[in-house]
Amino acid sequence: MPPKRKGPLQLAQREVDEIKKQVDSLTKDVHSHGGSTEEAFRRCQELQLSAEKTQRMLKNLTKADELAPVGNYDQRKQEEEGRLQNLLERINALSLELSPPGPSSAAGVVSKEESEDEDDDEDDDEDSNDDEDDVDDDEDEKEAGKPPALSEHRLYKVLSDFKGEQEGDLSVQKGEVLRVIRTTADGWWLAQDTKGNRGVVPKNYLKMGSVVDDENEEDDEEESEDESEELTGDGEKQSGTSNWGPVRKALTEIDATDVLSAMGAIPSGFRPSTLNKLLVEEGATYRASHNIQPKLSESKLSFSDLFLDPDTGRVRARQVRTCVCFSLWSCRMIPTPGVGVQVLSRHIRLCAFDGTEVLSNIHTVRATYNPKSPKTWTFSPRVTGILPTLLDGECFLRCNSASPDLGILFELGVTFIRNSTGERGDLSCGWAFLKLTDDSGNPIPYRTYELPVNGGTPYEKDVAVEAAVTRGSPAGVFQQMLQARRQPKLIIKLKSANNSTRTQLSLLPDTLLHSQNCIQLLALHRQLLADALLLDRPTMQNADPICRPLLATFPKLLDEPDLLDALRTAWLGTETSMSRSQKRDMSHVKQEFSKIYMSSTYFLLHSPSLPCYRWADPPSEEQRARVIFSILEALKESQQTTGQSGGKELFVDPINQHLAFDVTELTFDLLQVVR
Repeated sequence: MPPKRKGPLQLAQREVDEIKKQVDSLTKDVHSHGGSTEEAFRRCQELQLSAEKTQRMLKNLTKADELAPVGNYDQRKQEEEGRLQNLLERINALSLELSPPGPSSAAGVVSKEESEDEDDDEDDDEDSNDDEDDVDDDEDEKEAGKPPALSEHRLYKVLSDFKGEQEGDLSVQKGEVLRVIRTTADGWWLAQDTKGNRGVVPKNYLKMGSVVDDENEEDDEEESEDESEELTGDGEKQSGTSNWGPVRKALTEIDATDVLSAMGAIPSGFRPSTLNKLLVEEGATYRASHNIQPKLSESKLSFSDLFLDPDTGRVRARQVRTCVCFSLWSCRMIPTPGVGVQVLSRHIRLCAFDGTEVLSNIHTVRATYNPKSPKTWTFSPRVTGILPTLLDGECFLRCNSASPDLGILFELGVTFIRNSTGERGDLSCGWAFLKLTDDSGNPIPYRTYELPVNGGTPYEKDVAVEAAVTRGSPAGVFQQMLQARRQPKLIIKLKSANNSTRTQLSLLPDTLLHSQNCIQLLALHRQLLADALLLDRPTMQNADPICRPLLATFPKLLDEPDLLDALRTAWLGTETSMSRSQKRDMSHVKQEFSKIYMSSTYFLLHSPSLPCYRWADPPSEEQRARVIFSILEALKESQQTTGQSGGKELFVDPINQHLAFDVTELTFDLLQVVR
């Protein structure tokens, strides 16, 4: 009868037992001083590699891999992982005990191993010119997989002070330069300072010290040159990787976020905001003010997304592949930053995303925060009057991309200020993704979705928002339910639009993501744009500036939502007083809309008392709100007293002060704004 085959978990248990025997034997030999220290150190290295390999294999095991049913599988697997982790800790302790001492004052000669390592460094530096596009994280993983004696010696700079708490820890100060002797997968690296002291230091306190020696400086310069050549080498490659530059910087640059993570002020899964970097570094490309401008066709002689119906004189409706409306409901179990930072704004940034590239503008919705429930974010609060656009969780997406992986990317973020230095920053608290089609390519149904929030960036996989959430694997069903409730979630609702909303959405640009409460204003702007470009121009080849202050300045409102709310408020009051026949008369509606715009928002744009818009700055936001309210009330009273109907007459009234006009604010220059 053939012997019974062992399952993967049983084989892993045997490997753990064998490693335990070898560790016990090595510990006995070290304590009894049997054999040479070099031989014991070599055995320790081999055991560490074997244990780490078994740990990776054990982590990837699932219940489906077993040849036969196994009782209490999760509990038994967790026990083996615990045993293996204890063995790794014992091996690390032995490694520190057996590691060769640092250089003394009497011995100024570098050991043979270190000289070989430095030669390896030089060879690796030469070879690295062929692979300069590798990410630093991949290099660290390769280092962790090498034997400790063969791992490269590199110079690192200390980001923040670290005081050793246990025997074997190396206390370091900010700005100090360390030579890393061995890297390990657990994040505690063996390093040596300039005085020859050795010990372990957490790797998130260290930064690659490329500024320390000249060779690394030259390599970094060559890397940056090659990367810039790769990104700008040809048009197709540049467009395909346009988002990777800011993402690579978000993953590799050291800024306030890295320091705060090292200090423990923020959870480990937090990252610098990827979408905020796109907004800052890519200019206006990812702003809604750019997407509402007309887009030229391939011939450059007409527009590809703006047409006029000759029978009605209105913008022709255009259908796109994807047009959805959705509501942001709430976020649950979102970790909070520590006491070292003050949060100025909690928000979600949204965009169309296909897994590799941002396909639309980036829209921001600010969350409502209740100190009694610090881990819960809500949206669309009840307010008196109209709901501000910045707080409105009712959004829409129009996108004409044919990508099968098209979906909506949600990046949860906070804008913060450091209490110690006053430095501002933008953190990503995690991200979620909703794919808008199923595996067959059909649209997903309208319903409520609970999306898991992942840590890291959208280009990282299997990163937890908070390390404590995923520690261990629960054994019972009840524990699994409790752990599922502790997982960060984003709750959204996908819903259908009514006929009136669908009609207005069909007039908008082919690609746009924005708040639903602005659809009517965007549709009116689109109609005025079509009149100016397709109806009133003498010829299609005419590119002279058009005297339309509304068209020249309306896109600015999408970057300053409080002014957009002021226009919504003023237009709502005028629309309420219009009769049904007037509402059906498009020429009357356009005339009234232009008049309201000039007598409210356009005047606010040129008010000397209105401070510049600044994101997540409470004093500035409060001052702007007071100025906007007082100016609108004063203009309303002035119009009622003098009987003026509003419009350009306001600017010639000596009572009203305004800034000087610029030609770009009075004329719509098609050559400057067209896409």
